[in-house]
Amino acid sequence: MNDFRKIPSVDHVLDWEEFDGYNRLQLTEATRRAFAEIRRAIADGREVATDRPSLVILIHERYRELMTPSLSPVINATGVILHTNLGRAPIGEEIFEEARAVATGYCNLEYDLEQGSRGDRYEHTATALQELLGCEEALIVNNNAAAVFLILNTFSRGKEVVVSRGELVEIGGSFRIPEVMAASGAKLVEVGTTNKTRISDYEAAITGETSMLMKVHKSNYTIEGFSEEATMGEISALAKERGLIDYYDLGSAYLPELPWGLGAAELSLPKILRNPPSLLSFSGDKLFGGVQAGIILGRRTLIERLKRNQILRMFRVDKVTLSLLEHTVLAYAKGETEKIPALWMLFTSQETLRKRALRLKDRLSIPSEVLLSETYVGGGTLPNRKIPTVVLALEGEAQELEAAFRAKRIIGRIEKDRFVLDMRTVEEGDFEAIFEAARDIGDGH
Repeated sequence: MNDFRKIPSVDHVLDWEEFDGYNRLQLTEATRRAFAEIRRAIADGREVATDRPSLVILIHERYRELMTPSLSPVINATGVILHTNLGRAPIGEEIFEEARAVATGYCNLEYDLEQGSRGDRYEHTATALQELLGCEEALIVNNNAAAVFLILNTFSRGKEVVVSRGELVEIGGSFRIPEVMAASGAKLVEVGTTNKTRISDYEAAITGETSMLMKVHKSNYTIEGFSEEATMGEISALAKERGLIDYYDLGSAYLPELPWGLGAAELSLPKILRNPPSLLSFSGDKLFGGVQAGIILGRRTLIERLKRNQILRMFRVDKVTLSLLEHTVLAYAKGETEKIPALWMLFTSQETLRKRALRLKDRLSIPSEVLLSETYVGGGTLPNRKIPTVVLALEGEAQELEAAFRAKRIIGRIEKDRFVLDMRTVEEGDFEAIFEAARDIGDGH
């Protein structure tokens, strides 16, 4: 017989002395969750303890789960450096420590120390970017999607924006250029075809209602074979000739020349800025290797108009983001790129990765094999461009190992029916946690 009468009332449990000092709201929810489990067990005909000590243990476990943050650190052993699901670019410890004082205390965020009056929160990082890149002005918002929306809303609301059909991208989270454009109030004018768009297509589309010529970086796909696209230089020249704004939604920007031949199809930020578009925007947490932010570079008069748009306040970044980004920019300026984890992960040689894999293999309790492999940079950058890596392939059933290591907050990948740990993103500081996880997993099997 299903005897639900053995379960006490929630109100009764809340007054038990074992729960003195507990948050009553969270305790109520924990108790309800625990009792729901017990009811399911009884309904299924399973044995379940309903004595007071057993209930206290179960309710405490559910309470602890509720009071434990769901956001937790993980070890990225996927080999994907800018893994969107794992937080994209990690912040370097030195950069974090340099920004800690600003993040944990008061600072001159909007205070001019020289004048003793209110200042501009954007000036700090903008100045650093101007000195590093030689750009005229800069503005920081909370991500590149916000940058795109703000620019379109400020300059093209009710007006036409010309974009190539081959660049009407959709990226993660259903961010679609046509929908963003419509939400901003801009009118999309598609030109060219999916695989071919020439500068003459842009020129033919310009009318009295046109406000902007826009180029969008194809962040997560490539068009191969019989294809052609207008360069940003061509678009800029045409926009200048017709008195229009030229805007490059670059998405991801990098400074040093990339290894592994990655730069063959991509222009670095310094090269793009030799002939700068009127406006350019990119993410701070992609190849730039910093914190999540939308970085807008451009003509001072245009940036000032962006600042006057009331929507900017909705996209405003805080002191933590600005400080972390400023210290990242300063690391570039000082030539201290070793402080930027995404960069040194990308530049690490295969030989170094192989030695790292061998050191891990020597101490790992689960039999494994060191193999050459390939991975991706990730984060909507360098689409379809593989880079070499080294993996440690573990012996055992791949799906079971993947789940077991994931339970230990170690995220690997399955490759050719084997669970692997990719050394491109595994640091030696991660080894101890991997050793302990492997030992526990091995003992459990």
